[in-house]
Amino acid sequence: MLRTMRFENLCSTVQLNGWQALLDDNCELGQDHWERAHLRSLWLYRAVVKGDTRGLRNLLKRNYIDVDVFYNVSCEELEWRAHTDTTFGPSGLWSLEYKRELTSPLCIAAAQGFAECLQYLLEHGSHPNLIAGGKAALHEACVNANTECVELLLEHGANPNQMTDEGLTALHICRTPQSLRCAKALLRYGAKVNLSSEEEDESPLHVAARYGLPHHAQLYLQFGACVNHSSSSGETPLGAVCGVPQEKTVDSQDEGYLEICRLLLAYGANINLADKQRRSPLHKAARNVQLKFVELLLDHGADINAIDYNGCSPLSSVLQSSVVRQEWEPHRVVQTLLNRGSIKVWPQALLKVITDNTEIIVLDLFYTLPIYNLRNIQLLIS
Repeated sequence: MLRTMRFENLCSTVQLNGWQALLDDNCELGQDHWERAHLRSLWLYRAVVKGDTRGLRNLLKRNYIDVDVFYNVSCEELEWRAHTDTTFGPSGLWSLEYKRELTSPLCIAAAQGFAECLQYLLEHGSHPNLIAGGKAALHEACVNANTECVELLLEHGANPNQMTDEGLTALHICRTPQSLRCAKALLRYGAKVNLSSEEEDESPLHVAARYGLPHHAQLYLQFGACVNHSSSSGETPLGAVCGVPQEKTVDSQDEGYLEICRLLLAYGANINLADKQRRSPLHKAARNVQLKFVELLLDHGADINAIDYNGCSPLSSVLQSSVVRQEWEPHRVVQTLLNRGSIKVWPQALLKVITDNTEIIVLDLFYTLPIYNLRNIQLLIS
């Protein structure tokens, strides 16, 4: 994978412990104290973190300051580490935790959206691809959807395909609807739409599918994203969008995921391409009790009787989830699958049926299958 050279070993590092008090103690001192690089770097930090462009300009005109400096935000804190409950109540211990995080003036300005400070730093020699704390300034700008900062960095030579320490590109970090303009700018400056993450081998299209971003997905597809790209677990973008458990109260989000599903199918997604557990998109939609997804996939020719690695069909998947997703009316998904030709569970395969007014538990040859709706079992044995 393409990765830009890091410059941590070439840049000075400044400790920020008690920096505010240190500046207050030295603010009225003479010129000799300004010769101390440590104090100059602290004044630089304060100007950038406040977005004080005027103060930054005066500081850089008055003194020579290396703008590519690392700030070490580190502290020793006592943290309560809880353990399991005991007879006498919760147990735990106080542990001395040393926290360390690196950042830089450019990363701070990009993350906070201080475009004027960012431009001034770039014009005074700040390296746009410098990685601090595992991310470059471009990644920080994309996390917070600061489009103006993204464009400034790209104009000054930021690498749109640079990866974080976690192996993610800037496109992978565009995870909110507000980051659409950032994604457009990245693609305009040469971001590779099919460049996969290092660990999961996921494309930006996977990310758009998982976060329910139809406009991002359409943008990536228009730029040539591979609609059937499989991750390290064998999951395609279609499998990713069908595998997201929806919340009953978020209707707009649900429609966004459904729109992505339609979009992927329109661009030729393989509807029966399963992951390494042999779970097809229909398996995942059924397991999440998503009636609209199930109907859409069946309309496009999904294999209704596909069997996954555990021997489960889509019908078995929805029955297993009926315990925890009753609010989604799983019996409607069961009825749809049966009406479309799903193989029923043979009554001879049922070893035991325990029935009352509210609960039915079916024990088959392989696993315990709770079915919390009387209509489900009536459909199966009819």
